[in-house]
Amino acid sequence: MYNFPKGFYTDVRIEDVFETNISFLKTELRTCRERNYISAFIRLFDGKRWYYSSTTDVDNIQTEIDKLAALGNPDSQVDEHPYVSRIKVNVGDQRKFAENEVKNVKIENKIELLKRLFPLVENVEEIKIWNCFYQDNLKIKRIINSKGTDVTFDLQIAGMALGFEMVAGEKRFSESYKSTGNSYGEVSPDENEIKELLNKSLNFLYNSEKVNPGKYTLILSPMVAGVFAHESFGHKSEADFMIGDETMKREWAIGKKVGTDILSIVDDGNEIGSGYVPFDDEGNPAKKTYLIQNGVLSGRLHSVATAVALDEEPTGNARAINFEYEPIVRMTTTYIDKGEKTKEQLFAETENGYYIETLKHGSGMSTFTIAPSLAWKIENGKITKPAQISVITGDVFKTLHEIDGLSDKVELLSFVGGGCGKNEQHPLPVGFGGPYVRVRNMDVQ
Repeated sequence: MYNFPKGFYTDVRIEDVFETNISFLKTELRTCRERNYISAFIRLFDGKRWYYSSTTDVDNIQTEIDKLAALGNPDSQVDEHPYVSRIKVNVGDQRKFAENEVKNVKIENKIELLKRLFPLVENVEEIKIWNCFYQDNLKIKRIINSKGTDVTFDLQIAGMALGFEMVAGEKRFSESYKSTGNSYGEVSPDENEIKELLNKSLNFLYNSEKVNPGKYTLILSPMVAGVFAHESFGHKSEADFMIGDETMKREWAIGKKVGTDILSIVDDGNEIGSGYVPFDDEGNPAKKTYLIQNGVLSGRLHSVATAVALDEEPTGNARAINFEYEPIVRMTTTYIDKGEKTKEQLFAETENGYYIETLKHGSGMSTFTIAPSLAWKIENGKITKPAQISVITGDVFKTLHEIDGLSDKVELLSFVGGGCGKNEQHPLPVGFGGPYVRVRNMDVQ
């Protein structure tokens, strides 16, 4: 397809993108936009230095390759370079969404989907402000390199969200509802779920009480468990954090005991959802990588460059948010693996603690923080009253050893309208989740 110059390693990533963005502030249409574009990111390596170019003029990719080659110094031994020799050749077409492409759905239908939300919130007196949005994104990628790789695949996500703020005198509470799928047909506002959320939110608004700060047993929902795994452990598993840092390498030695025996954390780009990436942006296939297995550090997330630096294998985790950026090590779908208890057992065995159902945000590396939204007191094995918790904090490794219960089903979650940020590349679509997770001795404020 292209005339790759001798003495260099070259790869080309072509992206054909369609996306929709619709938003309402209450019933006022604020955004209604579709766009479609084709672009490319080109890399060239001469054994010593990388050269990059990004363009929307895909008819002239060869010209861009030739310009980059003119900047470099060809090396007849480039194929023997540790980086280039580690690259595997992959060929194939793995498109999954051709029969349900979001670009074939009329924008009027997408608008009507949001309008179904209006009557559900307009008649709730306590809701003073609300907004909703619909977004979708279809991306068809083709990655070609000078070693012979030629892979084509598609990524597609669609979703909607409703956000609202309730007010009653001095009291305020904000929450949101989301529905996400891999096609337009999988996105639908569930009236019963929304009504249940509104009722929970009203209960929280009127009846929640501030917790007494202290250490408590917590049960995390799959959503909260997934954010915890992503923020507190997933980022530390991205191998570029360890390059050139001997202390980090010692602290994160494969085989080290880092958590309780029942704990396993996985990253897998093969899972359908917002973190689905069958090939990364270097053309490497996705893998199911156990970051922790039975409490033992067992793997890391790699690009080809970090795999070479640490003498490990690429894991299919080199990703870029779009054609303007080079791929760096990123998560895909990261989750805590299932345990052996039922959800009901976890709660029944908890005499005094809190259930964290939803959250506002989470962050962390060595120390993590979670800001809960909907949270509930657990008394004598039962969920009782709503509880106001400002923040949950803890040391990551100590907390991983305090996990004493996992439910026997994993729930994987997808989202639109946000994503993961790193090195100015934001937002990158990722997925996360887990079972219900019980943790002892958590700092609650």
